[in-house]
Amino acid sequence: MKKALYIVSTPIGNYDDITLRAIKVLGSADFIICEEYKEARRLLSHLKIKKELFELNEHNETEITNELLSKIKNGKSAALISDCGTPLFSDPGHQLVEMCISNEVRIIPVPGTDSLLPALIGSGFKLVSFYYYGWLSPKKDIRRKQLFDLKKRNELIVLMDTPYRLKTLLNDVVKIMGGEIPCTLAFELTKEKEKYYRGKTKEVLAIAEKENLKGEFVLILNNN
Repeated sequence: MKKALYIVSTPIGNYDDITLRAIKVLGSADFIICEEYKEARRLLSHLKIKKELFELNEHNETEITNELLSKIKNGKSAALISDCGTPLFSDPGHQLVEMCISNEVRIIPVPGTDSLLPALIGSGFKLVSFYYYGWLSPKKDIRRKQLFDLKKRNELIVLMDTPYRLKTLLNDVVKIMGGEIPCTLAFELTKEKEKYYRGKTKEVLAIAEKENLKGEFVLILNNN
C-alpha cells in the first residue's frame, strides 16, 4: 500500500455493511488507528484481521498525533477508523488529518456506512437540501439557545446526540421549536431494532417516553 492515511468507514451496527475495499485496506495497512481498543478489536476479530493498533481519542489526541504522523512519514500506511461509521463526524482525528495535509502526506477516504444518509433517505422527506447541525451542546442553556437559532432555519435539520439524551432532546425541541414540526426519528439503524418513527415532534416525543427509547439515533426535523 502507498504511504498514506486511509480514512476507513466501518459498520454502524451490522457487520455485513462493511465494504470489500474497507476489508482490503484494513488487512493491508501497516497499522490501524482506532477510537477505542475494545470496539476495534471486536470488528477486526470478526474480520479475522490482526494488526498493530494505536488508540486516538479526546484523551490523548494531542500527545499521540506527532508519533502517528512520524510513522506515516517514514513510509508506513495507516488506516483511521472510529468506533463505528464514517470517521471525523464528531469523532477524534482532525489534528492528525490536518498535520498530514500540512506535511503533504496523502489522505485517502474509503467511503462506506454512515447513519446520516440512511436516516435521510428513510425519512420520507423530499431531499433537495438539508442542514446538518449534528450534536447539540450537552449543557442545557447552550443547547436551548442553539435550538432557538435553529428555529429560524426553514429547511430540513439533522440532529444527533447520545442515546441517553434522546428524550431530553425531544423535550427541548418541542418546548422551543414547537410540537407540530413534522419529523422522523431514525432509531438503531442497521440493527435488529431498527425503526423509523414518523410524525409531529410532540407525537414522536410521546412514543419515546411511552416506549422508553434509548439507543443510537438521528433526528430529522422538517422545519420548512
